[in-house]
Amino acid sequence: MKPRWKGKGSEAKASADPMSKIVSQLHSSLIRSVARGLLLSRNVLIEADAELSYLFNRARFGRSRITSQEEKQWFQLDMEEAFYLCFSLECLKGIGKDGSIKVSYKAYSHLRYKNWVVRSGLQYGADFIAYRHLPALIHSEYAVLALSKGDNELNGQLRVWSDVHCTVRLCGSVAKTLLVLFVDSNSQGTSSPSCLEHYTVEEETITRWNPEQSREGQTSLRNQTNLGTILNLAPKEA
Repeated sequence: MKPRWKGKGSEAKASADPMSKIVSQLHSSLIRSVARGLLLSRNVLIEADAELSYLFNRARFGRSRITSQEEKQWFQLDMEEAFYLCFSLECLKGIGKDGSIKVSYKAYSHLRYKNWVVRSGLQYGADFIAYRHLPALIHSEYAVLALSKGDNELNGQLRVWSDVHCTVRLCGSVAKTLLVLFVDSNSQGTSSPSCLEHYTVEEETITRWNPEQSREGQTSLRNQTNLGTILNLAPKEA
């Protein structure tokens, strides 16, 4: 499926202002401000000035929260977002420590490291949705499921073919490709963030089989991209 840019000139705008540059600006601003987050249930709140608010919005991290204090603005980060800023980019402090490392975080950071914009995929029945650039310029391309490799308890979403069929049909109805990220802990523990360095991620896309493609005179089955195709994600931007 080709990228679906929103409007004429959107692709050119994205090329001139790569996501890697936007995230780098957010990283620098967070370090200068010595930003600290407040752990609250399953989210993290962070106070932001005008510059930081602008960059949070640009890089698509978190959601702004309106408070009674007009001079202050707060952003609510998901745990994966906060963890990424804290332990991968090392530009956020004080979010507290969790006793375990979630598979969903490794999947999130895997995509973010490749400069995909990652947002919640709850409305599509997925863990995340992934955008090639800013959502204002392009539609999301992938609905993402994060699964633990070899763990049937965590892989309950795709344990039977009816689940696979329903999920793929849903993705097709909203013009998205189903991307499954299998996270392998490689027998490492989950007691500290350093364990993540040893985790690996296997990317696979799952698409519906189109019988039209197997008719005589059409592309042979050997050249088709269907169930279990390894996804070659866009390379990390320079």
